[in-house]
Amino acid sequence: MTRPRIRVAAYVIRHHAVPEVLVFDHIGMPEAGTQVPAGGVKSGEELEEAVLREVAEETGLLTATVVRQIAAEDKPHPDTGQPRRTSFYFLQAPADTPDAWDHHVNGDGDDAGLTFACRFLPLPLKQPLADDQDALLGHIDPRWTTVTVDSQ
Repeated sequence: MTRPRIRVAAYVIRHHAVPEVLVFDHIGMPEAGTQVPAGGVKSGEELEEAVLREVAEETGLLTATVVRQIAAEDKPHPDTGQPRRTSFYFLQAPADTPDAWDHHVNGDGDDAGLTFACRFLPLPLKQPLADDQDALLGHIDPRWTTVTVDSQ
């Protein structure tokens, strides 16, 4: 049996008039969809370290703090079908974090050289994120469960 790839994902929440979650889009790659910061855990890295690193790498945000782990999800990669286990974390961003910004990804990871358009969206979300990354928001607060309209 193939061991799952160990990953982390971050729900970075900012409190304004309503709570908001940090998301990003790949500039020039709309097919990637709107996502939360997420990625693989490096060998020997603690999960909390990994989630803070992923937030910094993918958004440039260095002021987020970990509140708690929410849950772990075993779900195959949507394109390759390879097994993966993602630990979702609730993080807090300062209220004065900008509403939106573009971040150029540096380093040697898969995202190096890409530019991400980062922004905060009010909760609950009006539509799901890529790969259903929003599915566990309701574990932080039931009112944050994504609002979906049944199209039938």
